[in-house]
Amino acid sequence: MRHDLPSNDRIAFALAADGVGHLKLARADKLNALDSAMIEALLAAGTALHDMPGLRCLVLSGEGRAFCAGLDLASMASGLANAGDLAARTHGNANSFQQMAMQFRKLPVPVIAAIHGACLGGGLQIAAGADIRIAAPDAKLSVMELRWGIVPDMGHFALWRGLVRPDLLRELTYTHREFSGEEALAMGFATRCDADPLACAMALATEIAAKSPTAIRAAKALFARSDDEATDAILLAEAIEQQRLIGSRNQIEAVASQMAKRPADFVDP
Repeated sequence: MRHDLPSNDRIAFALAADGVGHLKLARADKLNALDSAMIEALLAAGTALHDMPGLRCLVLSGEGRAFCAGLDLASMASGLANAGDLAARTHGNANSFQQMAMQFRKLPVPVIAAIHGACLGGGLQIAAGADIRIAAPDAKLSVMELRWGIVPDMGHFALWRGLVRPDLLRELTYTHREFSGEEALAMGFATRCDADPLACAMALATEIAAKSPTAIRAAKALFARSDDEATDAILLAEAIEQQRLIGSRNQIEAVASQMAKRPADFVDP
């Protein structure tokens, strides 16, 4: 099964029959650095993926030797000069740069980032938008922005909240020092370390895609609310989602398949 995203030579996408989508940053000769064309491609991809039929889990990776080396230095100066009004909310609660990372957290399905090689600056912020991050032990990560006299502004301060210890996040932001995938795991930037992060991410995505897609989407929606809402609102949201799931076609199939010890036959929302 294939679904085409808006045409652009900066990304590649495929959707497998099991519902696992694979979105690749495809500018390998530039270590998948972010230029204006890459930014436009990623934003268009996020819009297309949000309502894509059959998508149950998404893997995000980079072609070649890196996940993403951050902003393209050759276009950075002109890009910053022509950034426009960054306070304008062009994508709900975000501007275009913030949406590049936030859109993956906003997708209704889980997103897994497979990190290898360089994952710097904007690349690290895009990875932050994923639900789960699998990093190669020798990956090279950095909160790079202070090196260029700017601050991380693609959701950095919102997305790492609760994942990375605040004093560590401050140190790495202030110093922009490089750290490895193994260190990323210890500090909360990565969920797992694996010598083949893409294979690990694809295997995990396949496992997730085999679960009830309605329950998975409900769980992700609840996680999104748990970041900001008060306890009373979260408890009510849990109850509402559970009420909606109980007795539904996919919930009944989940029980029946377990009892019969057979693969489940779920339908997509």
